[in-house]
Amino acid sequence: MRYDAAYWLQKIHALELPLHVRIMNVCGGHERSITMAGLRGVLPRNIDLIPGPGCPVCVCPEEDIYQAIQLSLSEKIILVAFGDMLRVPVNVPKNEPRSLDAARAAGADIRPVASPTEAVQIAHNNPNVPVVFFAAGFETTTAPVAAMLAAGIPQNLSVLLSGRLTWPAVAMLLEAGKPGFDALIAPGHVATIMGADEWNFVPAQHGLPAAVAGFTPQSLLAAIYSVLRQLLTDRPFLDNCYPELVRPAGNSSARRQLAQVMTVTDANWRGVGVIPASGFGIQPALAVHDARLRFPAYNDPSRKRAGEMPPGCDCARVVLGKIYPDQCRLYGKACTPRAPVGPCMVSDEGACRIWWASGIREAKVA
Repeated sequence: MRYDAAYWLQKIHALELPLHVRIMNVCGGHERSITMAGLRGVLPRNIDLIPGPGCPVCVCPEEDIYQAIQLSLSEKIILVAFGDMLRVPVNVPKNEPRSLDAARAAGADIRPVASPTEAVQIAHNNPNVPVVFFAAGFETTTAPVAAMLAAGIPQNLSVLLSGRLTWPAVAMLLEAGKPGFDALIAPGHVATIMGADEWNFVPAQHGLPAAVAGFTPQSLLAAIYSVLRQLLTDRPFLDNCYPELVRPAGNSSARRQLAQVMTVTDANWRGVGVIPASGFGIQPALAVHDARLRFPAYNDPSRKRAGEMPPGCDCARVVLGKIYPDQCRLYGKACTPRAPVGPCMVSDEGACRIWWASGIREAKVA
């Protein structure tokens, strides 16, 4: 029997909770559902729901975006990218294009796409022009890119890959000392691809409750209830509250294609630094379609550094769950969706953009 949101909310309010419980929700989609449904306002006041590192646009390293900008301006190519990436700013002098949108305004041929199939179609339609697909995202985005490469793509199409795995960022937070949360809501879309079992390390190695959730209020509240019960009984385990789509081992076809065309590498996360085994790379057998190898002159190692957020921007602390969006010094002041300073105000999965869209317009800086 499926229970509605009101049922789970009643169950949560009936619990005898400790004075303060911090639950991190990893996924940007979860944060959007939580905020837009107003769940924080109906849960007990002693429950803190903390947005985590689940926005791929927010953590895409500055050097990758800069490389895409320079490549688009300097070579006679067509650059395609997912729409959110076009407005993400980088740190450059004021007289230089600081985003792909600005590079397009300066004359670069940059086109937003919604899926890898659109990138393939653009390459087919322009056989005499190199097409570079700037593909940033987590497992749910990287899996379709892997399927595209596995199926075979036009010779003129290459991929500037900035793919990331989600779980290593959470592992980093848990291994960095005392974690800033007491329980974890694991991302449903990622678990659909990679499997629920990928998150078993949270209870098994760190003794924290965990639950995979979907994106409806009832699924999220069921997951919140589950981790609260685990805390109260001191019996942490991994609960799958999204059984409609999530299986223990995930999607075998998608995982097979990822293994076929991708490698797992150490990777830089914007504002965070290098996280071991947290990135996807393209297999050497497909080097002809690796834009980094096809256009090596635009790979600038000097830009690879941690702390690449613009001056005054606290996006990295928001991504790591250390502050709420409205505690950023620039939130609602210098940084708004119309004029974003940091990436968290750009993407629909960025916590700052989500909070702004929900009507929270004032900074609450301590």
